[in-house]
Amino acid sequence: MSTQRVAVIEDEDIIRAALKRLLTRNGFEVDEAASIEQAKALDLAGYNLIVSDLRLPGGEGTDLISQAGDVPVLIMTSYASMRSAVEAMKKGAAEYIAKPFDHEEMLKTVKRLIKQQPTVRAAAPQATASPATDSVELDESPLGQLVGSCQPMQRLYKRLRKVAPADVTVLVQGESGTGKELVAKAIHELSARNSAEIVSVNCAAIPESLIEAELFGYEKGAFTGANTTRTGLVEAAEGGTLFLDEIGELPLEAQARLLRVLQEREVRRVGSVSARQVDIRLVAATHRNLRQLVDEGRFREDLYYRLQVIEIALPPLRERDRDVLEIAEHLLKKHCLRLGEDEVQFDQSARDMMLAYQWPGNVRELENAIQRALILAEDGFISADLLGIQHASEQVAVPQSTSEAAVDEKDLSLSDYFTQFVLAHQNELSETELAKRLGISRKCLWERRNRYGIPRPKKKAQ
Repeated sequence: MSTQRVAVIEDEDIIRAALKRLLTRNGFEVDEAASIEQAKALDLAGYNLIVSDLRLPGGEGTDLISQAGDVPVLIMTSYASMRSAVEAMKKGAAEYIAKPFDHEEMLKTVKRLIKQQPTVRAAAPQATASPATDSVELDESPLGQLVGSCQPMQRLYKRLRKVAPADVTVLVQGESGTGKELVAKAIHELSARNSAEIVSVNCAAIPESLIEAELFGYEKGAFTGANTTRTGLVEAAEGGTLFLDEIGELPLEAQARLLRVLQEREVRRVGSVSARQVDIRLVAATHRNLRQLVDEGRFREDLYYRLQVIEIALPPLRERDRDVLEIAEHLLKKHCLRLGEDEVQFDQSARDMMLAYQWPGNVRELENAIQRALILAEDGFISADLLGIQHASEQVAVPQSTSEAAVDEKDLSLSDYFTQFVLAHQNELSETELAKRLGISRKCLWERRNRYGIPRPKKKAQ
């Protein structure tokens, strides 16, 4: 096997010499440079890895990324700002490491990045198969179980193909029911970790008192009822991908533990005095505004920047044009097969209704409507009334009260109308009644209150 070549770009002589000795002793061929100008004189694309300081004479280490081509760039920084490290990752750095660095940590990171390099190079042509690099006319094919061909999804597929092979943390943002877990699975399947498992965790579904034990495991006797030692879900994802859905619901104590996992690549079980090394990739998802949660003191800022390395926004169903029909056909075939039903089709009224409806619950709501209609269908066709969404649409368009009469409904966006309707009726209707009048679930009503910043009415003093 040929010797692996590493270029070290560092202006501090002592650090550069120490790093060269460390890598040379471990079998790497090392060339060095002390500035941007010297680095550009090297054939950076011919190395297996570039290790560069962030701040250099003549520019920044990230300026070398374009010259390096497909070669991964590891950025070193003595600057404590997490923001600068995140910006380096956004510019294309494969990873960053803080100075002063631990020799063992440096070696482990170097070996991991070089090992991943062939995967990244193999995936790159697929991601940029067309010379129109930013065009949405690439006709990108769907990934995994994702369905849809609209322009927002075309851009999503292209971004996923670029992001998935790079072993970095990904934050998926989107409304509830848009398919964030499907995005996480697509990322896992396209990564070098696809031979291992993806472990999916819904942070909102685990009681706050149990979340740390579930995620990080515990030692026997750590608390009442801990009769045996248990491995946590983080350790269960060893070598693979950990998907944390609804990460905005994670308690602050668990956030601190998760931050250590991301920073130090180690996990300490509840009740244990020692830590264990873990090798995982984190994909997180949320429908919440994490920046707002940070400002409110409900989410750690350092963890937020760790998660924000790569952001992927998943469009809601109402912004995906005719994708709703494509998804509907896919879901109909899926559930016909599952239920052992003969082939069933949507009639024109159902198609028109699905296109006109706003789908506040997104793909999840669409799937529920199709399952219900499939069970009720009798003649091999699904009509609009069987979908059960026409009633919901009519309920949203309820007559305006006198206080609302001054505002023309046609001039309001969906969010404006929703806000005005809730504010006008929340004092006289319960949350259940409000949700029913709007044709949505109580959970969806709660989510929209948070998204649009609509406060609940104060209870009257008894």
